[in-house]
Amino acid sequence: MNNTTYKLWRITLDTNPEDCNLSCIMCEEHSPFSTYIQEKLGGKHRRMPKEWLEPIFQQAQKLGVKEIIPSTMGEPLLYKHFAHFVELCYKYNLKMNLTTNGTFPKTTEKTVTEWAKLIVPITTDVKISWNGATSQTAESVMKGINFEEVLNNVKTFIQVRDEHFNQTGYYCRVTFQLTFMQNNMHELADIVQLAAQLGVDRVKGHHLWAHFQEIKPLSMKASRESIAKWNEYVKQAYEYQEKYRKPNGEKVLLENIFPLEYSEDQLTEVPEHYECPFLERELWISATGKISPCCAPDELRNTLGDFGNIQSTTIEDVLHSEVYQNLVKNYKKISLCKTCNMRKP
Repeated sequence: MNNTTYKLWRITLDTNPEDCNLSCIMCEEHSPFSTYIQEKLGGKHRRMPKEWLEPIFQQAQKLGVKEIIPSTMGEPLLYKHFAHFVELCYKYNLKMNLTTNGTFPKTTEKTVTEWAKLIVPITTDVKISWNGATSQTAESVMKGINFEEVLNNVKTFIQVRDEHFNQTGYYCRVTFQLTFMQNNMHELADIVQLAAQLGVDRVKGHHLWAHFQEIKPLSMKASRESIAKWNEYVKQAYEYQEKYRKPNGEKVLLENIFPLEYSEDQLTEVPEHYECPFLERELWISATGKISPCCAPDELRNTLGDFGNIQSTTIEDVLHSEVYQNLVKNYKKISLCKTCNMRKP
């Protein structure tokens, strides 16, 4: 390897995207409106082979990567090689960044406390999908969830996190991860208050990727009126951030929660000066080995180019490739990137 210094700091492995115990309405694969698994995959479940994991960790370490994420599609705690994933984090001195739906699946025969003791020591941030401050709202979005149960799970997880911090000085951040929609963001400020009460460190999220016609009206960007509502919710969220503090007196961090400017273009394109948070900094590797530059929906990602497969190329080769370098230089001219919900000021 040469002495090039890379900006790449995080890699996501889509270890088990089809394994999930919930049916969130906005999920590309598991929504009640989705036919993805049946029509696109013929009912099959993609799962990253165990033997692929260590070579990827080796490459990541050599490139100076700091964090590895197990699948953000599906529920990563259902991945049958999750314990090996944790072992490799220790072996290669890489931290895990975890997104989970908060159910801490009992099919694995682990209690929430046991899950927390496994995860906390090796993880920088645990993002828990959170889509309401009340059971009615949360359960209408995340089909199959028991709001009171996951609320208790968060309390238990944070208790273990705090005990570990007191014993070792190592702190694992806990985040509520939201999808901004018209049927749940009326509770945004209350979610901030709840986070503060629980000791959750951060509330972040992104605007809806409307994969299905049935949920397009739920976008906060759907109209002048919905944008005005969103801006009011943002204002309330920051008021509650000031008013309600975590038990240690600190504010809950708010991320990607900012007002939108209305214009006709805003309904279809993000402002030109908004930047991509991923290029040169993060990469995605699918369960079938396909390498991608961002987390856009599967079919849309394909429009960005072919970046190869981890079975036949290396992460470093991708970063140097012509197709990747062209994307870095020209992404603001590309249709998908012009409308991307992840770009931000």
